This record gives sequence, structure tokens and C-alpha cells, in this order.
Amino acid sequence: MTRPRLTAFSVLGLCALFSLSGCFGPPAPAPTSSSAATTTPPTTSPTSSSVAPTTTASPTATASPSVTPTPTATAPPSAVPPSSAPVSPPATQEPTSPGLPEQVAPLTIYYVAVSDAGVSGPLIGCGDSLVATTTAPVRFTDQVGPSIGTLLANKSRDVGLSGLVNVLYQSNLTYIGGELDGSTITIYLTGQFMLGGVCDIPRAKAQLEYTAMAAAGATRAQVFVNGRPIDEVLSLK
Repeated sequence: MTRPRLTAFSVLGLCALFSLSGCFGPPAPAPTSSSAATTTPPTTSPTSSSVAPTTTASPTATASPSVTPTPTATAPPSAVPPSSAPVSPPATQEPTSPGLPEQVAPLTIYYVAVSDAGVSGPLIGCGDSLVATTTAPVRFTDQVGPSIGTLLANKSRDVGLSGLVNVLYQSNLTYIGGELDGSTITIYLTGQFMLGGVCDIPRAKAQLEYTAMAAAGATRAQVFVNGRPIDEVLSLK
């Protein structure tokens, strides 16, 4: 019986087979398990270490909401109202009292009807009457001043052809002011009276008082001359 002969090609094939089995055989898993064992611990430790920074980072994120720029931003609006506060005081100077409106109307001046016994007007003095007369239209704002001023400026005893008398025609008096308190008008004069007799005292007082009351729309009048009541001044005449 003849033995099979190994050729060179068969020997080379076996050698190749053994060499391949040496590369891909059982020894290969060992490195795989060892490498897995070595890689596993590093993977776990980084993971845990990376988790730790993440937890520490989250407190840092929570700390950022505590930043206080928001109150700082609300502070400027609070400063705006104070700056606007000074603006309101300009509506506070507007409360100044307005002046009287300008008017154009006749003035009412009182003169005396001697010995008329109250027939033509209020009874005064020595059985006389006080009579109202009117002037041409006059422009004014306060009627009291122009009315008293017109009466004192008349330097004629007789009032035209009316038969009325002005007993103040010789007096040197000047109107300096007046004030209305309720239904009482008070006027202030300076100067001196020049009258023709005892009966002229009530006549002069009545002319001044009634002219002032008509101008102010009052029912009572007070007259001061050089700071003294008219009755006191005329009592020396």
C-alpha cells in the first residue's frame, strides 16, 4: 500500500491554516475581556465625575436668578414721579383772583333838593331831599372810585338848571380807596371839608354815602376822612 505524498502546496496550506488559527483562535477573546475590564472602570469614574460637575452647575444656575438688576430697573421709574411733582405746582400759581370786568355805563351821583321835604327822594338834613342823577356812559372796572371821583370833581354849586345843589363844591377831598364787606361799602378820603353852614353837614354826608352805595350796590356806607369817621370830622364844623 502506498503512502500519500505530501506535496509542497499541501504543506504550505497547512502552515497557512495554523497561522490563521493562531490569529483568530481562542487567544483573541482574552484581550477583549481585559480591555473591557480596563475600559469599564474609566467609563464609570468619568461618568460619576461628570455628574458631580452637573449637580454643582445647577446651583450656579439657581444663583443667577438672585441677581438684582430687576429692582435696579424699577428704581428709575420711582425717580420719574418726583421730577413730575414740580410740574404740578405751576396749576398751584394759577389761583390768582381775576380783576373786575371792564364796563361802560352811566354813573349815579346824588345831589340835594333844598327844602323839598323828601318829595323827590330820601329826606335828609334840614327838610331836604336827596336826588339821584346820572352821567354820560363811562368806562370803568370798579364803579365806586369813578362815582365818588366825579362827585368830588364837580366844583359848581348848582347842578345845571335842575335846581339841585352840590354842597361839596368848595371842599378839597380826594378818593383813595374803598372796600365792600357784605352789604356795607367803606370809602376812604383825604383832604378837608369846606361847607356853608350847619345844614350842609348832613347834606355832605348824605351825598357821599348814597353815591357810594349806588356804585357798590350796597345798603349801608361808611366814610373815613384822613383815617377818621366822617361824623367825627364833621362834628368839628
